[in-house]
Amino acid sequence: MSSRGRYLLVAGLVVVGLAVAVFAARFGDGAGGSASPIVGAVVPDLTLPYLDGHGSLNLADLSGSQDVVVVNFFASWCLQCRNEHADLVSTADAYHDRSVRFLGVTFQDDPDRAIAFLDELGRGETTRYLSDPGSRAAIEFGIFGVPETVFISGGVIVGKFLGETDALTLTGALERLLAGQDIESRQVGEFRRSRPDRT
Repeated sequence: MSSRGRYLLVAGLVVVGLAVAVFAARFGDGAGGSASPIVGAVVPDLTLPYLDGHGSLNLADLSGSQDVVVVNFFASWCLQCRNEHADLVSTADAYHDRSVRFLGVTFQDDPDRAIAFLDELGRGETTRYLSDPGSRAAIEFGIFGVPETVFISGGVIVGKFLGETDALTLTGALERLLAGQDIESRQVGEFRRSRPDRT
């Protein structure tokens, strides 16, 4: 192999290595790496209003009273949120008797549009839906797109899934957490970084 060929090979390997390192740091390396620096942090002491405007919920209080809390950030303008909605609802209902609570929190969305989204697709009987004025929760949880799903156990953030998830993926994570095992934070599907322009 010529010196130029060796140089190109090494340069290519370096680029691939850097890409793998960036991916691992961002989405987990398959060995318990976290998708976000918030993993391991205590749940923020935030009180968010219910989406329907009646009352509010303190995230820290709920997290301290349940074995596991699943916080899903969604938006009416997000196709991936629409795709995963039924699986979130069915999983929430299936795990309600095992001290697992699901929350749906709106992300950069108009409350009326979010309510219409739920009216169309259906609300989970055991899921609580919250609005996020000023994106306070999104900032605290390090959310930069939707859908994102955050897992809380023992009042501590223990994992995050980025992108569209499904019942099988959610069930696998919940079974591990309820058994006292760690979960791998990672990208599990497609997601949207921001609200599309409206014309």
